[in-house]
Amino acid sequence: MPAGTSAPHRVTVLGSFTLHSHGGTVPLGVDARRVVAYLAVHPRPQRRGALAVDLWPGVPVEAAMRLLDDAVLAVDVPGLLVTDAEGALALAGDVEVDLAEAMLLLRTLPEVAAVEDPDLALLGADILPGWTASWLVVERERFRQLRLHAVEERSLRLTAAGRFDRAVALAQGAVHSAPSRETARRALIEAHLAQGNISAAVAEYDEYQELLRSSVGAAPAFSLDSLLPPTPAWPVMRARSVMPRSAVQLPGLRSVRASGTTRRLVAGGTVPGTSR
Repeated sequence: MPAGTSAPHRVTVLGSFTLHSHGGTVPLGVDARRVVAYLAVHPRPQRRGALAVDLWPGVPVEAAMRLLDDAVLAVDVPGLLVTDAEGALALAGDVEVDLAEAMLLLRTLPEVAAVEDPDLALLGADILPGWTASWLVVERERFRQLRLHAVEERSLRLTAAGRFDRAVALAQGAVHSAPSRETARRALIEAHLAQGNISAAVAEYDEYQELLRSSVGAAPAFSLDSLLPPTPAWPVMRARSVMPRSAVQLPGLRSVRASGTTRRLVAGGTVPGTSR
């Protein structure tokens, strides 16, 4: 049980499953653990029939119901589970759940000033990443998208407030969780740019470009590509301010007009200090 908590029971499902009760860790069998985890992820009371079908897909309903009854009995932690008047099953109201705390953090984080440093550890892991149960897939992906978006937005706010080190750290966490996620890469690149760390921004872009090329044979979207040209020599640009390619002046490159109104960079420009 985490220090400072007054709740008799606590269930964690972010990163891994744990049940704490009155200061100690409670070991559970596989089926009992699945029941408690399901109720932690779905806070509303669950009708037993639907719960049994979700937990034991492909098993006849009556057999699944018997398995559920056995699993509930195996929990054997007084005060952890409750049933309502209709027999629906839920965790007791005084049970702490880390996922519920994370969801509250997601709702309140946009109102937290950039000068403050809330603990975002709850937004650093997915729901039971090692579990393959079909009932978990949608909820896990939903929370994943919410937490990554929140971390990215927080990073952008910190960048705008001039707190570059913290902005970089948050964006790096999002990139680590989802290497192919463009918005995470963009937040990290923008933090590096605003900090004046141009080599890191270019390296991040190049790494992302290579990842896409090797995994799906694609290139970064124009929204990211336009943030900085795909070359290691380019001018400092204001974060979140797209510079048109026609304005880029690079040693050894010159801007020429292609068809229509677009421009492209080609070799043959004048290098400062030399003549062509």
